[in-house]
Amino acid sequence: MSTGQRGGGSRASGTAGASGTAGASGTTAARGAAASGTTAARGAPAVAGGATAPGGAAGRGHASQAEPAQARPAQKIRDWVRGRLPDDWFTAPADVVVDREEITVVGTLAAPETGDGATEAERMAAAAAMMRRFREETRGRRIEIAREAEHRFGRKVSWGVRCAGGSEMFTTLSVPVMTRLRQTERRVLDTLVDAGVARSRSDALAWCVRLTGEHADSWLADLREALRRVEEVRAQGPGSAGP
Repeated sequence: MSTGQRGGGSRASGTAGASGTAGASGTTAARGAAASGTTAARGAPAVAGGATAPGGAAGRGHASQAEPAQARPAQKIRDWVRGRLPDDWFTAPADVVVDREEITVVGTLAAPETGDGATEAERMAAAAAMMRRFREETRGRRIEIAREAEHRFGRKVSWGVRCAGGSEMFTTLSVPVMTRLRQTERRVLDTLVDAGVARSRSDALAWCVRLTGEHADSWLADLREALRRVEEVRAQGPGSAGP
């Protein structure tokens, strides 16, 4: 082989080597750029998602600041209602009973004046007339208080009065309550229905609740008083907030 041929071969090999090196470098650089682009593309949505992700820590913290009306202690509701009542309505602080759905307000009216020789029937008739008069004269104000309480606490308001040994409820709320009973418990209800004591299972269950309330009145009163004291202590705690 001549010197020229060998030189040509060397030049050819050098050209090929340079081309191969440049191609490899270009390929490597392109792959690196593509990898960098992929990494950046993957990272970008994560940043955006973190800034606007629904249900994140910031969203949960904001939601926890709102206090549901049903979460307010019953004692605060009692104090609020008594503070709205005119001073000349009742002879003593009104009884305010609170549960999840209803606020019941019952006050005591002054006994009507009757003659010394009035019979029991005449005194009861005078008390009934006074309760009817109170109902009519206070209707507008009671409606205003009830609307404000319903908006503030999410509960309906019922009204009633006592006078000279008699009592009358002006309004009351009946709320359906669902329960699950075993067969032995359902048979108790069915027995009351078959015996004519109640018209239906629902009526029989309400009858059982009323009967339990009558015979366990003292125990239930003690239990409610204990719960009231717990609410008062809880309301005085360091984390309590005003209404």
